[in-house]
Amino acid sequence: MTGERVWVAGVGMTTFGVHYELTNHDLAGWAVRSALSDAGAGVTSVDAAFFGTAAHGFLERQAMVSGQIALRGMGFESIPVHNVENACATGASAFGLAVTQVRAGDADVALAVGAEKMHVGDPTRTMELFDTAYDVSDPAALVRTLKELGGEPDGEDPGRRSIFMDIYAALARNHMRLYGTTQAQLAAVAAKNHAHATDNARAHFRTAMTIADVLRARKLSHPLTVPMCAPVTDGAAAVVVCNDSGLRRLGSDRPIEVLAAMVGSGADHDPASFDQHITRQVAGRAYERAGLGPEDVDVAEVHDATAFGEVLQTELLGLVPPGEGGPAAWRGETTLGGRIPVNPSGGLESKGHPLAATGLGQVFELTEQLRGEAGSRQVPGARIALAENGGGFHLGEEAVASVIILGSR
Repeated sequence: MTGERVWVAGVGMTTFGVHYELTNHDLAGWAVRSALSDAGAGVTSVDAAFFGTAAHGFLERQAMVSGQIALRGMGFESIPVHNVENACATGASAFGLAVTQVRAGDADVALAVGAEKMHVGDPTRTMELFDTAYDVSDPAALVRTLKELGGEPDGEDPGRRSIFMDIYAALARNHMRLYGTTQAQLAAVAAKNHAHATDNARAHFRTAMTIADVLRARKLSHPLTVPMCAPVTDGAAAVVVCNDSGLRRLGSDRPIEVLAAMVGSGADHDPASFDQHITRQVAGRAYERAGLGPEDVDVAEVHDATAFGEVLQTELLGLVPPGEGGPAAWRGETTLGGRIPVNPSGGLESKGHPLAATGLGQVFELTEQLRGEAGSRQVPGARIALAENGGGFHLGEEAVASVIILGSR
């Protein structure tokens, strides 16, 4: 590994949920102040900041300089502030940029922030936001791609939903055809994540559900039901990263090492090729940078915008073999206490999915896990943790993928 060693010195996160009374910048301030306190840092300790938001411009018309406005309001002055947008991987991308800045030696201490206010009193407008996360110049191409992947959906149109539920449903139907994955296995993923979230005080939903509960819930695009899908959520998360010099300056005594922070986009390939999928490629680079393999991972947070998302990503990350994501969840392998616990936070399905905050929320959870501070959600002896976060959709896969690997000292 070249360049400076990089550490997570502090993490902060709001509760994820519905915050009608708070603005995007209020949420950001909550998370930033928590992260600075956790790192033993002050505003003047930070040399550079990366502020992520995917929806602020579309929903609240703050299309530019959101980070400068938010951070100046918290007392940050003179430092470079970079605004970041990368769909649902915005927060993870901000984290990757902060790590790169520190590793290059251009900052000793950097701040990554992701903040999202999704409930703005206009649910239709919020749903329209998701229609901007694929190629808007050729919407017919998306329709063709989904039909090629998943055929025609079964049943009546279930009403208002994000287009990404149709995307995940088509991907799920294709996976069911290829590998025999079942709807009950998807329900097992959702039930597992809802159970994990019951002990997460920051989660949007904290009610346990059985597999039967998940299966009989309101249907979305087949095979998905509502509890298999992430809710619309407000929230923010922030992470302070630093090099060895910054660590000495802060005096943080609980640092977690950033072993890899990779972000990538897709490339032309056969859509049926498992090994050429964007997550597979980015994960390979991350494992190489960290000098580790999937067998070394003790706990993972993955992008389960739907239960099928977790099935697919655990396979692409090499945590389970191709086609085994559903059966592994059914057998309890990905549950707390299982062989490879996945989404101990409750995942996006239960913790919630405030787009730009999601990737940094994953880092928050995994930092607590590696510090041994996750309470009843603790994975015993966790030393290596992995976060996977995807965003958008382009040519049959995510438009952007991030894989972060963290290690305890």
